[in-house]
Amino acid sequence: MNDNESHLRETPLARAELLRGHFLHVVRDTVRLPDGGEATREFVLHPGAVMVIGLLDDGRVVLERQFRHPMQAVMTEFPAGKFDAGEGSLACAQRELLEETGYTAREWAFAGRLAPTIAYSDEVIDIWFARGLTHGERQLDKGEFLDVFAATPAELQAWCFSGEVIDCKTLIGSMWLQNVLRGEWVLEWRPGNVATDAGQSVP
Repeated sequence: MNDNESHLRETPLARAELLRGHFLHVVRDTVRLPDGGEATREFVLHPGAVMVIGLLDDGRVVLERQFRHPMQAVMTEFPAGKFDAGEGSLACAQRELLEETGYTAREWAFAGRLAPTIAYSDEVIDIWFARGLTHGERQLDKGEFLDVFAATPAELQAWCFSGEVIDCKTLIGSMWLQNVLRGEWVLEWRPGNVATDAGQSVP
């Protein structure tokens, strides 16, 4: 890629807050364009999130089904959730997997990051793999309703192809899963009791 990006970059000039809700924080930035003009950019500020690809000993993966209000539909997804303030990436992944599915994992591997909605949000999702799963009791948040189930990687891939799965992070997770299983993308596994630094940095 071209290292000189000055002809593409925008310079922030001012910011106005449009909405600060329980979950969403929306702002409007005024920016200087590369040609010297000005424009506005409205987008959602997001604390960041994690997604967990849980590998069961029988080769299946852990998935969820839950109703997503903006889509007015029940969606199939990998377990995921946003960072709490000051929370490390691995700690968030461990917490979300336990809370939503009841599983804990013996080993974890950081895979990569994805930015699901680059046109209107700064959200970045860390992708984690987990294996050596042990099932326990879920700790769902109040008002949270979801079903947990397991499927083979082939079943998940078929659902992605057919359009039954359209969730962005789960589609990307399926791509990661297929490449890892083929041995083309190699993960570095670590014990589940090794924590990362606070925030989103991953060693």
